[in-house]
Amino acid sequence: MASDGKTSQAMEATPLLTPYKMGKFNLAHRVVLAPVTRCRSYENLVQPHNTLYYEQRAAPGVLLIAEATVVAETARTGYPCVPGMWSQVQVEAWKPVVDAVHAKGALFFCQLWHTGSLMSPPITGGFGAPPRLETQEIHQMVNDFRVAARNAIRAGFDGVEIHAANGFLINQFWWFLDIGREDSQPLHPGRFTNDGVSDVDDGGRSLELDTRCCRLAADVIAAVADEVGVHRVGVRLSPFAAAGNNVDCADADPGQAHALHLINFMDKLGVLYCHVVEPRTRMCVDGEDGGKLVIPHRLSPFRKAFRGTFIVNGGYNREEGDMVVGEGYADLVSYGRLFIANPDLPERFRKKAGLNKYDRSTFYTSDPVVGYTDYPFLCRETQVAAQ
Repeated sequence: MASDGKTSQAMEATPLLTPYKMGKFNLAHRVVLAPVTRCRSYENLVQPHNTLYYEQRAAPGVLLIAEATVVAETARTGYPCVPGMWSQVQVEAWKPVVDAVHAKGALFFCQLWHTGSLMSPPITGGFGAPPRLETQEIHQMVNDFRVAARNAIRAGFDGVEIHAANGFLINQFWWFLDIGREDSQPLHPGRFTNDGVSDVDDGGRSLELDTRCCRLAADVIAAVADEVGVHRVGVRLSPFAAAGNNVDCADADPGQAHALHLINFMDKLGVLYCHVVEPRTRMCVDGEDGGKLVIPHRLSPFRKAFRGTFIVNGGYNREEGDMVVGEGYADLVSYGRLFIANPDLPERFRKKAGLNKYDRSTFYTSDPVVGYTDYPFLCRETQVAAQ
C-alpha cells in the first residue's frame, strides 16, 4: 500500500498537474478546456444540454474557456447555432450554465468572437478577403466587444477571452492591410513599404506597419479591459495561421511580427493571460520518432515578451503538456479535442488512464447528445442529457 501511495504522489507532482495561481484565480492544475465551437446553441441561445456539457467538464480549480460567443448579431457569418452575448435574453440563458460550472468549483471565462466578413463558411470552405469596412463600422465593432464583455460579467463569468486568432475579424487586419478593398490580398514582406495604405493616421502622425495592423486588436483589448478590468481579460492569438484559409501560412513572418507587437502592448497593459496556438503539428518522416506527430514549439519569443500567464494550445497530449510546463515554456496547456471526448481529462491524466477517441464527424452537428454529452467518464456511468 505504501508503494501505491508513493506512485499516486508522484503522478500528482508532475508539472502539468501542479497548482497554479493566475492573477487572483487559484487553479488546481495546468490543464485548461480550450474554447471549441460546437454549434449546438439553437437560435444563438445556450440550452440545457450546453449546461450539462460544461458541467461534465467542471471540477474544483479547473479553468474552462467557453466556446466562441458572438458579440453581435452581425458577428456570426458562416456559423449556425453558436451562442451570443449581445442581448439580455442571452445573458439570462448563460446564467444557469455559469452557475452549474461554479457549483462544481471551476472557473469560467467566456471567449468573445466576431467572425468578420467571411465570404464563405469556414466549416464548409475557405475564407475570402474581407469587403470594405468604413471607419464607423470599425468603431461599432470595438463597442460590440465592450458590450459583450459587460454582458459576460453580468452573466456571472469570471472573465473574458478576446478571440484574435484563426483568421476572424481581428486577425483579418493583420493579413489584409488594405482591408478596405474587395480585392484585398494577403500581406507579404515585400509589400511592407508599398502596401497602398496611407502611412499617417487621422491626426497626421506616422504609423508603423505593426501598429496599423494591430490597431483594431489593441483598441478592442483596451476597451474590454476598461469595461471589466484588465485582471479579467485574456487574448487568444494564432501567429502562424494566415487569414486567407485558417491554416498555417508558408510565409508567416507578418503574423509573427504583428503578434509580438500586440503581445508587447498586452504586457504593458497588464492583460491576465495570453493564449497562443502552435503551428500545425507535422508528421515526422520514417526514422524520426517513429513517424509520430511533432509539435513545432515555436512560441518562445512570445512567451519571453509576456510576463502574465502564458497558455499554449495545439496538438498537445499529456506527455507534451507535462514537458512544456516543466521546462517553463508555458504556464498552462489548453486541450480541445481531447477534452471534448474525455470530460474527466485531468483525472485521466492524473491516473495515466486510457483516453476516449473523439468522433470528428460530430464536432459541428446539432445533436444535443451524440458526440456532445455522451462520452463516458473513467469510473462512472455517462450522464446523458434529459430528453
